[in-house]
Order: sequence, then C-alpha cells, then structure tokens
Amino acid sequence: MIERLRSSFAVWLSIALLPFLAFSLERAEKPPDIATVIQGVDASVKNRLNRLAGYTVTEHYAVFRGQDEAHPVAEMLVKTTYRKESGKVFDILSQSGSALWRREVLGTLLDNEKRMSQPGNVETALITSANYDMQLDKNSMQTLDGLQCVVLDITPRRSSQYLFKGMLWVDAGNYAIVQLKGTAAKSAVFFASAAEVSRQYAEKDGLPMATHANAVSGGTLLGRTVVKIDYSSYAMDVVPAS
Repeated sequence: MIERLRSSFAVWLSIALLPFLAFSLERAEKPPDIATVIQGVDASVKNRLNRLAGYTVTEHYAVFRGQDEAHPVAEMLVKTTYRKESGKVFDILSQSGSALWRREVLGTLLDNEKRMSQPGNVETALITSANYDMQLDKNSMQTLDGLQCVVLDITPRRSSQYLFKGMLWVDAGNYAIVQLKGTAAKSAVFFASAAEVSRQYAEKDGLPMATHANAVSGGTLLGRTVVKIDYSSYAMDVVPAS
C-alpha cells in the first residue's frame, strides 16, 4: 500500500512539474538579445583598449608547406613589446629554416602587425559594431573549452586587409572575445593572397589576449601555406578599472 502511494505521488509530481520543466527549457533555449550582445562586445573591446597600456609576449612562428604540418620550413621566435602610444616593436630572438620564407611570409606578417597596431590604425581593425555588422549565428549558444559562448556571424562594413568575414565566439558572461574564425575581407594579414584565419584568446589580468593563431593560404603562387603562432609569457601593464 505504501509503495503504491509513493508511486502515485511520484507520477503526480512529475505531471505537476511538466509545465515548469517546459518553461525552463524554453528559457534555456531562447537565443540572446542581439542588441545586448553587440553592446556587450563593444564595451568589452573598449575596456581592453582603454586599460591595456602595454605588454610583452613571446611569440613562436612556424611556416608549413603543403599538407605537412609537422615539419616547418621556417621558424622564428620573437619578443613583442606593445605600447599603447606607439604600437608594437619586435625583437627576433632566434630563427631557422628558409630565409626566403622567413622574409616573404614572416617578415610581411610582422610588418603588417606593426602597422596595424599603431595609433590611428588599431581602431580600424577592432572587432566592434563600428567595423562589423554582427548577427547571431544559427547555433548562437555553444560551449567552447568548457566556456559558455555566444556565437556571432560578422561581416566587415568596408573592404580592408585588417578585417575578415566569419564567426566570433564571445564569453556569454562578459562578452570578451574567445575565438574568431574567418576569411580576410581583402588581402590577408598573413599572406598576399586570401587566407582562412583563426585566433584563440584567454583572459590575462582580466583582459582577453591571444594564445594561438592559425592562417592557411591556398594561393597559386606559393601553394598551400600554413602559419601557426603560439603566444606565451605575457607581462601585462594594465590600468585599474575606474
């Protein structure tokens, strides 16, 4: 008798909770408000720009040819120093492999990075609504490395070698950039021909900083070329939040 009552109560409780469960699922699956997300992304990027006075980081560059991504044809280890008032400068710590690939690919990359980081240029490359049209991706909520993210489809508002068309993952909590993937809108930052680019970020001293980048070019002149960049040993100069 007691077991029958327990069973009946369990069934009744399940039925009673169905509307609540359906309501909870509906709320969980409801996509975020795009206006709120865009405002959050803009605020996060502005916060990083305002508070990041400077940093140093060690960057390892490796160039691969064709389908072989195990044996680089050229490598370079660089200490990068960034100052907000002047941009980036590079100190090459070591290099190996083909001098041609170091000069034509890695040299071009560093020149572009230096130019893009200078005051007046950096604002034109920021991932903000001033530079991009942003829309929610059809799969707008995704988990990336255990972090709940909002996923956006982004399209440049103008043609520029520093902008790309693709996807952006931002932290669902603070809208900081977590990952980007896409194709350069004009000519690639890393190559003279179009490239598929990606970059991953992690928080350092409360600000999103690059941890890994990848670019793949399939140009007819150089063939399939891959550049991989790993960032380590950050030393940050961050202005306290006001």
